[in-house]
Amino acid sequence: MFKKINNIKQLRLKANEIRQDVVRMLQAAKSGHPAGAIGLADIYAALFFNVLYHDPRNPEWPERDRLVLSNGHVCPVLYAALANTGYFPKEELLTLRKLGSRLQGHPHRGSLPGIENSSGPLGQGLSIAVGMAIVAKRERRKWRTYCMMSDGELDEGQCWEAAMLAGKHRLGNLTAVIDRNNIQIDGYTEEVMPLEPLAEKFRSFGWNVISVDGHNIKKFIDACEESKAVYEKPTVIIAHTVPGKAISFMEFLTEWHGKSPGDEQAKKAIEELEKERQTIAEEDE
Repeated sequence: MFKKINNIKQLRLKANEIRQDVVRMLQAAKSGHPAGAIGLADIYAALFFNVLYHDPRNPEWPERDRLVLSNGHVCPVLYAALANTGYFPKEELLTLRKLGSRLQGHPHRGSLPGIENSSGPLGQGLSIAVGMAIVAKRERRKWRTYCMMSDGELDEGQCWEAAMLAGKHRLGNLTAVIDRNNIQIDGYTEEVMPLEPLAEKFRSFGWNVISVDGHNIKKFIDACEESKAVYEKPTVIIAHTVPGKAISFMEFLTEWHGKSPGDEQAKKAIEELEKERQTIAEEDE
């Protein structure tokens, strides 16, 4: 099993490294979705270096936790997390979206170790995760299922059908994480199709609801630990994030949902992230 990192400063440095990897990947690919992937770096650092029970040397370990990625367009952050934990060589990250690459524009199970599901069309991931959790519960297995979702994909009715089924089966072994960054391809979520009151909606479907700052790694880890202690119902963590976090010209802007950085933009982004890395490194433990 992968050795966990408990030091928050080290986890923040890992998140910074993942952000830099995502920028370089998208620059090389000249296409992709930066805002969501960069905004999720703190959460993926927390998951892969602390929360998940997994083994990069044995990706099909039967007792591993399952991570389902529903909003597959943010897969660069998943690929970066997998490479940084040793599932495949980091230099392969720069093949993203290239002909013959294992790193497809949306993840495909079987192409890369550590990928639990294929995803492209939005709204399907929670159904997959619910199925996995039902199997684990019936077989009395200890592994947990985590489902990474976007807020925009909650426009899909299938998400709510899956939420209802999870509530029915009282899936205490299921944790969904919603990237509540308030943007989608057509603009801001509350203008395209309002989701609020989001927490109350999930509670009405029989879910335990936790809201956190998605950039506070300690609070996110604490939320995941709390979800493990809730046996009688599934948990959803509504993680409030800033799209394009830590890159000044990307933050909050819907235009960066699906536009890759050019060479000069990537250079500026890396410079800003290097400054952030230095600031983190100089902070007291």
